[in-house]
Amino acid sequence: MSVKTDRSVVSTLRRPEDLIAHGLAPASGLADLEKVAARYAIAITPHVAALIDPTDPDDPIARQYLPSANELAAQPGERADPIGDHAHSPVDGIVHRYPDRVLLKLVHVCAVYCRFCFRREMVGPAKETALSKSATAGALDYIRSHPAVWEVILTGGDPLMLSPRRLAEIMGELAAIDHVRVVRVHTRVPVADPARVTDEMAAALRMDGATTWLALHANHPRELTAAARSACARIVDAGIPMVSQSVLLRGVNDDAATLETLMRAFVECRIKPYYLHHGDLAPGTAHLRTTLEKGQVLMRALRGRVSGLCQPDYVLDIPGGHGKVPVGPDYLSRSDLISGEGEHGPKLRYRITDYCGGVHLYPPVL
Repeated sequence: MSVKTDRSVVSTLRRPEDLIAHGLAPASGLADLEKVAARYAIAITPHVAALIDPTDPDDPIARQYLPSANELAAQPGERADPIGDHAHSPVDGIVHRYPDRVLLKLVHVCAVYCRFCFRREMVGPAKETALSKSATAGALDYIRSHPAVWEVILTGGDPLMLSPRRLAEIMGELAAIDHVRVVRVHTRVPVADPARVTDEMAAALRMDGATTWLALHANHPRELTAAARSACARIVDAGIPMVSQSVLLRGVNDDAATLETLMRAFVECRIKPYYLHHGDLAPGTAHLRTTLEKGQVLMRALRGRVSGLCQPDYVLDIPGGHGKVPVGPDYLSRSDLISGEGEHGPKLRYRITDYCGGVHLYPPVL
């Protein structure tokens, strides 16, 4: 298989022929890539393109961003709206699944398009790029009329695709709502296009009247380049705490050593590991999903390898809009050994499994 090797990418790659011209895909795969592109968006920034090793067929960066013919094969159980956004969307731009928080989806574009994205059917060719002015007003009115909403989560698309001016306007409008105390921003931009995170952008995230948190999506330690780390530092130095979210992906981070390095890298960047998501049932993503059992084994391995600062919650977003639940390994079970009556009822013992697999009784003595 021969590919061109021109690696000088100066603008975002969006077409299959661009990927081929820059040595990221073989010319023989053009027909399949065009089929994928007709359905799902492609975007690889120059920063991300420079991270891809075109000589490695199993490159973990390429697996996240380069389209594949595997995406054309939907599996049973996969669905266009795998986590049930639509079922919990009372007005355009709002998802209200939990009583105290809502998602506000202002934009439907991203700096890059992940091949495993659970909203892949909602972005891309012939899709809307942003919430309309009237729909945005309606979404803000919805938040104002629901005093139980304590937190607003800006997602999309990627909210850092907004200009700093527009982002500051939105943050100010949210902060002016008395019951909104926290605004959380979900983004991939610091690792996908770190130059976009300017001092002006960081300043736009801050506001009086509410607290901003920023959740960074990264899945492999190579994504946390020097430039990405500087972008994150710019955000944290502006007084904005950061957490991480990652997706457990086959061939990307489904081994303990990679997850260990990734979680430590987050903490080194002053980013608290938050969520490790099990892959959602988005169409054409089966080749990137692991099993729940594999994820549980990895989380047990992490428990013994890294400090508590580095431990994310392994979570499954239940299909149909029923919310996230932790699905990590269970370390606690009731023992069969129940002995006698105590002052407050039966005396119970529990089996506790440590990170090495050893089993212990608690309390040690009844």
